[in-house]
This record gives sequence, structure tokens and C-alpha cells, in this order.
Amino acid sequence: MLQHNRVWGTVCDDSWDIHDAQVACRQMGCGNASKAFGGSHYGQGVGPIWLKGLNCTGEETSLRECSRIPHHEYNCNHRRDAGVECTEVKLIGGEDHCSGRVEVLHNKTWGTVCDDSWNLNSAQVVCRELDCGEALAIPGGAHFGAGYGPIWLFDAGCQGNEMSFSRCDLNAREKHSCTHDEDASVICATTRLVNGPNRCSGRVEVLFLLEWGTVCDDEWDLRDAQVVCRELGCGEAVSAPGEAHFGKGNVRTWMNKVGCQGTEVALRYCKKARHKLHECRHEEDAGVVCSDLRLMDGTSPCSGRVEIFHNDTWGTICDAGWDLQDAQVVCRQLGCGNASKALGGAHYGQGSGLIWLENINCTGEEEFLKECQKGSWRKHSCTHSQDASVECSVFPVDSSLETSIHLGVAALVFLALVGIVAEAGCRRRRKTIRRRRRRRRGRREQQP
Repeated sequence: MLQHNRVWGTVCDDSWDIHDAQVACRQMGCGNASKAFGGSHYGQGVGPIWLKGLNCTGEETSLRECSRIPHHEYNCNHRRDAGVECTEVKLIGGEDHCSGRVEVLHNKTWGTVCDDSWNLNSAQVVCRELDCGEALAIPGGAHFGAGYGPIWLFDAGCQGNEMSFSRCDLNAREKHSCTHDEDASVICATTRLVNGPNRCSGRVEVLFLLEWGTVCDDEWDLRDAQVVCRELGCGEAVSAPGEAHFGKGNVRTWMNKVGCQGTEVALRYCKKARHKLHECRHEEDAGVVCSDLRLMDGTSPCSGRVEIFHNDTWGTICDAGWDLQDAQVVCRQLGCGNASKALGGAHYGQGSGLIWLENINCTGEEEFLKECQKGSWRKHSCTHSQDASVECSVFPVDSSLETSIHLGVAALVFLALVGIVAEAGCRRRRKTIRRRRRRRRGRREQQP
């Protein structure tokens, strides 16, 4: 609401954008704008509509200072009242608004945050408030450069599920020994997977200019998918389906031919991941399927030592309490059919690193191993000589047939890979033909 001639009125959403919203937040002393809404997002106002067609740069101190777009006929009503969402936290010094040094508005003054007591729960809330997905990392030591002004030291008060940082149970201490060399930072994910069966599979969407958009499947491959899985903490990439495998998006298409090497920590760091013009349609939306479970050192893709991905680290499972019901869930999750054996004693060799779990108690009906009843992570009395393993089979088999079945599975996997490569080539040819047809139709329509 805006006051003019001692009367409160609304602002029309015609041309209302994030720059206008930024000025509104600044004018009210509410920090930075995170969203600019139209269409009476917060309900219809009453009284006059004072301003229309605003064209703020974002640097003004009040909406009255903004210019207005000329030569427009406005026909606004309260169904088109503008709205804004402000935030009292921002990230500075990163390559986008989803990474950088943490700065918080406290006592009407922006200041940095000391990295003492700063934790991933607090970072998770910051990323959520800025609509930046999940928190990836919390580098300290002024990773994005030292700030200036006051330094706020917050006792860790966020649970991680709050919708804004101001809702955390914060206790700001202004007396401390922190310097700006200890400014806290946050790196958020600007990638998400949509419309899949779980958070680790679905249509790929990326955040750009405060708006989520899809990725075109041109040259989309397993290396690109691997970067997405790594960014989201979802383990290994299993497949990189295209052609809107997880449904067509209804937003912009932001990226095309991202060209990842497969080692990048996030999709936006891939060399060719630029937002550019393209001819893609949503029938070409890219997808990803990741898995936080894998089988290692087996004799086929569906046998081996069980390893699970947790807290960005692969680890093994102890064979204490390990049985066929547990193995059944592993085989189902990996698309390997039924469990034929649940093996212990490091049958497929000892793993290394952490042992994540013991005494998993699956019913055998769960879709994912993490859904099973289990003990606390890293609490066990095992060694790697007790690593659990499984053998899966589409059909129950006896030991005399195992070698033949393993060879058969390997042959099937090889044929499947040949088919995938062939299909990828055919898909590219079909897309090229469709685009040529669209261009020819466009030229014919332009001819007099």
C-alpha cells in the first residue's frame, strides 16, 4: 500500500518487476526483494490505485522516484494489485544471488555473520528463503571476500525447516572477537529435479534471474547428469533421459548443450552452461535419474558389495542382521529384479572408508533402502570384514546356473548400451529433421 494525499492506495502490477520490488523493500526498511508478485497475490486492496507502469532501476530510495513507462493505456483494477516479498538476508560476492558471503539485516543495519557457530541448518534456511534450493556448502574464512560494517555472531538457533532466517531462534551477540576474515558464506544449489518419483530423479530445472527453467536435451549425456546428482547430494547418475521423460515443463528453457566434463560441483560451473538462444521446445526437456545406492566389485551389474551414499560420502553396510528382505529392497531400488542371496563376511571384498549402518530391518516391501527401519548412522561395532553384499536376479536361480546367468546379464547390458547409443543417434536425427521442417514452414509463411 502507498499513501498519497493522506489516502492509502495500491500499485498496479503492469510492468511490475523485481527492480520495482527492490525499491519497495528498501523504502520500508525490509531488506532485499526476493519476489515480485502481480495478480493480487496477497488479496485485493481497496481505494485508489496510485501508481501504474513503474520503471525502477532498483537503486531508488522510494517508488515515487521511479520513472514510468510512457504512452500506455492502463486499465487496472484491484485484481491486478502488485505485491512484494522482502528478505532480511542476502548473499554477496558470489557469481549469482545463490552463493556468497552471508549478510543479515539486524537492528536496521546490514552486517556480516561470524562463522563461529554457523552451521548447515542455518545455511539451509538462507537458501530456502532466497528460493535457491538446497544448501551445498558453508565455507568460512571469508571465502567470498571480507565484508565491512558490523559483524553479527548468532548462536545456532535454526532447526533447518524455518521458512525465513528471521524466524530462527536467534541470539545475536555484538560483543565477540570475530573479524571479517571469519565472515560466513553459503553456496546453494540452483538446480532441482521435478516430477520424478523422489528428490533424486526427475526433470532438470535451473534457477536464473529468480526464475526456474528447464534444460534442453541437446547433447545431454551421463556426464551432465553426474554433475546434477553430485550437486544435489544424490549419489551416482544412473541415466540421463531426454525427450521430456518426466513430463514437459511449463516454464522457460534456460540452458542448452551444457557440455559438462562430469567433475564440476554444480551445473552452473560447466563451461558451456550459459543462458542463450536456442530452438528447443519442452518436448526436449532433459531429465536425470540418480541413485544413493550402488553395488561394487560384483560379477555382474546386479551383484556386489552394498554401498550407500550419505552426507556426501559413500560407505558400506554391516552384515549384522542382514537378510533377504534387506537384499530385496536393494535389488528393487537398483532395478535388478529379485534378491537371490543376501551375503555377509565381505563376500565381494572389503570396502573402505565409513561403515554407515548395521541392523537394517526391512520388510522387503520398501521402495528405497533408506525407508527401512534402521539404527543411527555410523553407530555400529563392525569392521569391513563384515561388509554386506547382495546377488540379484530377474528369476530365481540355483548355483549351477549362476555363471551362465552372469554372462547373460553382461550380454544384455552390452546390447542395451548399443541400443541406447543407436537411439541417441536416431533422436538427434529426428530433432534435426523437425527443426528443418519448422524453419521451412516459417520461411513459407513469410513469403508473400
